[in-house]
Amino acid sequence: MTFSLFLPPSATDTPPPVLYWLSGLTCNDENFTTKSGAQRVAAELGIALVMPDTSPRGEHVADDSAYDLGKGAGFYLNATQAPWSAHFRMYDYLCNELPQLIASEFNVSERCAISGHSMGGHGALIMALKNPGR
Repeated sequence: MTFSLFLPPSATDTPPPVLYWLSGLTCNDENFTTKSGAQRVAAELGIALVMPDTSPRGEHVADDSAYDLGKGAGFYLNATQAPWSAHFRMYDYLCNELPQLIASEFNVSERCAISGHSMGGHGALIMALKNPGR
């Protein structure tokens, strides 16, 4: 899985809080950063941004000709049926793997938030509702 990361210049002094941004259907980890200009605001506020890809990618990952199924359409959930269940474990990735990786490799605060747009808003709501107080 890929992700994009923005660390504010002030991150060298104090570990910044992290905002996990989940993009919408058919997007990838770069859409938000290239289209929103969020880095400027995050730098001003001293916030780190983490933008994961919307789904697994690669030639061995199941795909579909429909835009709303397969690569780019992970819906931030764990798939339960083959062939999707082999790679589409987005909930586990976002809830456990990615935050652990970010915390171990970068000087960031334990304070975090999650937000998103469209399919990413769905993912953010699912994460927040299933993990109250986290």
